[in-house]
Amino acid sequence: MVFVGEAKYILLFYFSPIIHQVNCNWLFYSLLASNMVSQLGARHKPSYTLLTFYKFVDIPESELDSMAQKHLDYCRDIWLHGRIYLGTEGISATITGNQWQCWSYREFLQKNEYFKDIPDIDAKSTQVDGHQFARLSVKIRDEIVTMGERVNQEEVDKYHKEIKKEEFKSIIDGKNDEYVILDMRNDYEYRLWHFRWAIPAGTDNFREVPQLLEKYKREFAGKKVIFYCTGGIRCEKASVIMNRAGMDELYSLQWWVVKYVNEFNDGNWLGNLYTFDWRVSTEVGDASTHTTIGECLYTSELTDNCENCRYSPCNARLIANEKEYKKHLGFCSKECYESARLDGFVKDMSWDKFDYKATRSISDSISKIQAHLDRKLANIEWRYQKSQKEEDIVEC
Repeated sequence: MVFVGEAKYILLFYFSPIIHQVNCNWLFYSLLASNMVSQLGARHKPSYTLLTFYKFVDIPESELDSMAQKHLDYCRDIWLHGRIYLGTEGISATITGNQWQCWSYREFLQKNEYFKDIPDIDAKSTQVDGHQFARLSVKIRDEIVTMGERVNQEEVDKYHKEIKKEEFKSIIDGKNDEYVILDMRNDYEYRLWHFRWAIPAGTDNFREVPQLLEKYKREFAGKKVIFYCTGGIRCEKASVIMNRAGMDELYSLQWWVVKYVNEFNDGNWLGNLYTFDWRVSTEVGDASTHTTIGECLYTSELTDNCENCRYSPCNARLIANEKEYKKHLGFCSKECYESARLDGFVKDMSWDKFDYKATRSISDSISKIQAHLDRKLANIEWRYQKSQKEEDIVEC
């Protein structure tokens, strides 16, 4: 493969016999042309796409190992980055690639009997500056979104009922008491952003939903329930689980949250939207409609800023003021700080000049890491003693 920046050297080599036989003007124009090629290469910036999608489809358990291996081999060959989960329920994924990589992956999916014609894959795509994940991960899971119960494709098709976003808007605008709006996301997502009048599902992670069904049935008796999530996957599964429990007046928001906030700048939402990619916290609305509701983990002051715990095994999502986050060196709790002192697994950040990765490779590394952490955090009073880690979800 020849890179654009090398073109001028190749041109000069190829045409050198001619250059020696002609006047200097030819040399001048050859160099000028090759320089233009280099400048074009420097200005070229590949277009990358973030693809988030899922599909509930019945996949035989006996096929999962070979399917995951084929998926991994193909995606590595074309240099895709991201997370892909496979299971007997289907597939869910968030990946990034350039235009050719995404087109190739789409073709790969389309040729598979289980993954062709994935719904909304175009509507959910987002243009990004480059790869948003450090590597590629393909995993087999019992459930593509964890809830403690598996569902099948027939149930999803049978029980999934939608309410149009225009009707949903009128219900919020009129505060219609006939309906209950239930936020099916985790609590940390609700605390950062939710629709007006919505109530939280009351979960620290999604697998708690089945234990709350009896509570929902009591509290929502005689009401129509509209639930929403970021991209749809949790709502589709929740509709099956709730119908199994005898709740049938259930409706999910058509085209999911992102479509609504992109179309209606009406202030019917509060806060910043939590997204499952590099953005994490995405502002919704403008100066006239935006309201901040997130509370800093460390101080409870209002903030839209989201981070992750710097202790790698934790990686908890944190709503945190940036100044306080740095003051606590990015740890969510005393537990994570003390664990980091023992094993040194701290993610490097540009604002913390200590190089943890390099230090871990030398002798007496732990004592050096301990000395740095203790010096920086000597006077910190920790609000939380235990890790704030919650469930790992890829929302599609």
